[in-house]
Amino acid sequence: MTAVAQDAAAMPVAEPNSRAARVINPWIVLVSTAFAMFAVFLDTTILFIAFAAIGADFASAGTSALSWVLNAYTIVFAAMLIPAGRLADRIGRRRTFLAGVVVFTVASMLCGAAPTVGVLVIARMLQAVGAAALVPSSLALVLQTFPRARVPLAVAVWSAVGAVAGALGPTLGAVVVEHLGWRWAFYINLPVGIISLLLGMRVLPEGREQNPGRFPDAASIVLLMASLALSAYAVVQTEEWGWVSVRFAAAFAASLLLLGAFIERCRRVENPLFDLGLFRSRPFRLANWAMLVFSTGFSAMFLGNVLFLTQVWRYPILRAGMVISAGPLVVAVMAPVFGRLAGRVGQRALLVPGGLVWASGAALLLLTATTAPRSPAHYLPALLLTGLGVALCMPQLSSVSVQGLPSDSYGAGAAVNQAVRNLGATLGVALVLAFTSHPSANPMTGFHHTWWLMIVSGASVSLLSFFLPRAPRQPARN
Repeated sequence: MTAVAQDAAAMPVAEPNSRAARVINPWIVLVSTAFAMFAVFLDTTILFIAFAAIGADFASAGTSALSWVLNAYTIVFAAMLIPAGRLADRIGRRRTFLAGVVVFTVASMLCGAAPTVGVLVIARMLQAVGAAALVPSSLALVLQTFPRARVPLAVAVWSAVGAVAGALGPTLGAVVVEHLGWRWAFYINLPVGIISLLLGMRVLPEGREQNPGRFPDAASIVLLMASLALSAYAVVQTEEWGWVSVRFAAAFAASLLLLGAFIERCRRVENPLFDLGLFRSRPFRLANWAMLVFSTGFSAMFLGNVLFLTQVWRYPILRAGMVISAGPLVVAVMAPVFGRLAGRVGQRALLVPGGLVWASGAALLLLTATTAPRSPAHYLPALLLTGLGVALCMPQLSSVSVQGLPSDSYGAGAAVNQAVRNLGATLGVALVLAFTSHPSANPMTGFHHTWWLMIVSGASVSLLSFFLPRAPRQPARN
């Protein structure tokens, strides 16, 4: 029997408090959750393209107000991820996922119909709540359904969905905005959300803590949400405040104080929001540090590619989107291959070289890219290298951080990993804007900084991954 056939064989998964066991096909669970994940990742990338059109439609609102169409989502998403993941473990991952799909889909409809910027910002905040609920619960559902030995492959496929959405985002965004208008950048989420909801109601198993105990401490929830929201707010405001301003320092210091209060609260109460003991796991700890630096470089790469091709080489956005899509398509093809390989040789064996492959793509741009516009073929080798690096690193960092967790902590562990990834993405975008928004005699200076950031992030991933435990080599499955 082939590896895929073995995974696709029906697995008995008993729902808590149920006398009967349900027969669950893990690949159907993955497909069901992937639909909603596709909408979330697509929405993130497509909105960068639609933002200018939104600004033209609401020209009287002002730049500061319009910036909150992006910033409000980022802050709420950051604040809600870990509480939502922990609550998914407590009240049910299926229930949380389906609720998140409903909220995200309804909010997308409200975004598309928004008559004013204020309504759009509120709808974006609601959209972030839905996304924060469905992202960690979707990964937790995959983790609880697949055999542990096949988790690297399953998480790789789950991650590849985001890569496909990233590949389609710029191109689809340009087409949609040009022919249908920016409102359809939100309306296209509706059919995806409806399919995910109907399929999920039919096929998803429930899963939650076996011995839930008391409801998580409310003060812990408030402290963590305030800390994460404030840190995200400080980062997204750096374009206005600057990185060395008193306001940035004060906001970031306050977020750290709140985080310290949260940690102390979790140590003292019997029902903390988060089990701090998870950080005693070396793979969990190292993988999340590596995810932070890698996602910083990853988002810097994505935004940097868009800005370089459109501002320096003056490519139309549609052409730039088609060029950029080469990298994510490599991820979509190769991530499942590397995920299957990681199941045999361990994630460490892929992460150590993967960070260097990723860094080499940025180094190639640093050495060869100039202000003179060239054909897409000259940009393609770097995109292929970075795409290969993403396929080697991103899925493995997601899977190694959660693979060894107890089943009761799948939602919380997945939420921490995605929260770290979101924080890195926010940092990466802010850094690229800081690098490229200031006038310079050499327009390449900001992009050189961006590519150096990618090189440092790749080298850091390789270094941190070197200290992950080696996995015993597994025989190939025929």
